[in-house]
Amino acid sequence: MQRSFRRGAFAGSNHSFRRPRTLEETVTAMRNRREHLEALLVPRGQDHVLRFWEELEEAQRVELAREIESIDFELLDRCVRGKQGDDGVGAALQSVDPAAPRGRGSAAEEAAAISRGEELLRAGGVACVTVAGGQASRLGLDGPKGAFAIGPISGSTLFQILAEKILAAQRTYGAALPWWIMTSEGNDAETRAFFARHQHFGLDPADVRFFAQRMIPAVDVQGRLLLASKHQLFRNPNGHGGVLSGLAECGALAEMARRRIDQVLTCQVDNALVDFVDPLFLGRHMALGAEAACKVVTKRDAAEKVGVIGLRDGRYGCIEYSDLPAALREARDAEGRLCFRAGNIAVHAFRRDFLERVGAGDLSLPYHRAKKKLTVLDEAGRPQEREGIKFETFVFDALPRAQRVLVQEVLREEEFAPVKNREGEDSPATAREAILAQGRRWLESSGVAVPVEVEVEISPLWASRASDAQARVQRGFVTPIGRRWHLRA
Repeated sequence: MQRSFRRGAFAGSNHSFRRPRTLEETVTAMRNRREHLEALLVPRGQDHVLRFWEELEEAQRVELAREIESIDFELLDRCVRGKQGDDGVGAALQSVDPAAPRGRGSAAEEAAAISRGEELLRAGGVACVTVAGGQASRLGLDGPKGAFAIGPISGSTLFQILAEKILAAQRTYGAALPWWIMTSEGNDAETRAFFARHQHFGLDPADVRFFAQRMIPAVDVQGRLLLASKHQLFRNPNGHGGVLSGLAECGALAEMARRRIDQVLTCQVDNALVDFVDPLFLGRHMALGAEAACKVVTKRDAAEKVGVIGLRDGRYGCIEYSDLPAALREARDAEGRLCFRAGNIAVHAFRRDFLERVGAGDLSLPYHRAKKKLTVLDEAGRPQEREGIKFETFVFDALPRAQRVLVQEVLREEEFAPVKNREGEDSPATAREAILAQGRRWLESSGVAVPVEVEVEISPLWASRASDAQARVQRGFVTPIGRRWHLRA
């Protein structure tokens, strides 16, 4: 059974960390604590992380001790030896044919799926989850990535756009849609404060929950633990796959069960066009009896460096760009389309009972290795850049564990505008262009003449998809004044 990095038996123990009352108790507690840590570290050749122990203040020793005791050394050893689980080498790879995008398939089937999804939303049987542990430093903002302003006219942040999509769905279906947000150790407090400052964007605070993903120690190329400071290990978040175990650990899955929530919709925070409260996607997922579902877009070309959803030895999964041989990347079908074209956009639906099995460890996710340049302390306590190895899990590694999987194609221009780079492709500039293009397209397809010089941004509270915009226009549309139209209910 694959285990997660869990806090050790002594971590946070009142007995271990009771504040000494006398000098003698202080000396004894200090000696006992170090002896306990050495018992963990020396047999594994990791006691070098205590080299600065005598220089540390009491609070710093407590912090370092807790970090050391949180390590699952058995799992760390397995991770150091190599990537856990199937690495795809030698696997038989096959492409998949996704379900048709909205409006491109059978009208009757689509209507039935939407009806089924809407029925569950009205019954309050759905929860939303967002992976938001990243910082926006690459984008020039010192804060959580979700706090980055992306609305080209409104200045709405990524968090606000997601919140308004959920609020719009609650108003449409007349039922609560609880939202769990996975933060990281580095941005948890900031994220909670950001939502509080903005009154949770109109959502009921009781239905907006936060939990921080686990941190995992990194190692050097010899497998030795690294120090970020004299009293802190160099650790990194456990990847977006940490959301699945995190939901179990924070009690979210248990609460969902109490509330009779059977389906969980997930997304990442950095997609400015994400449509994850989607009754069509949800209804098709349910109709198939799938345990997991994912949305995909058609790759721009064979060279686009995105993972694709396909079959590996007959099981659904995400095939990394680097794992796909060139001949398969370039292969085309009889219609001239790429065979491996289903680009993963990190939007999923999961059955709650499936997540309970994953979170409990029965199907827990493998850890992957990533070599990185890390700034860590050298033997003298000076910062230096050196090569290290980070370990992380990926949410799409749950797909091979599911009995049935729905792969749903969506249109890139409607549902995928990632904000990853400061400039160029997948940047704030391209995401803002996509938002404006979508707003214009929705109005024009509804019969509204939009002057060429006008920019249009549509809030999810006004319309969450093109059909909503059409209904709004049919009920009566008053042309805004000026060249920048921000439509918000």
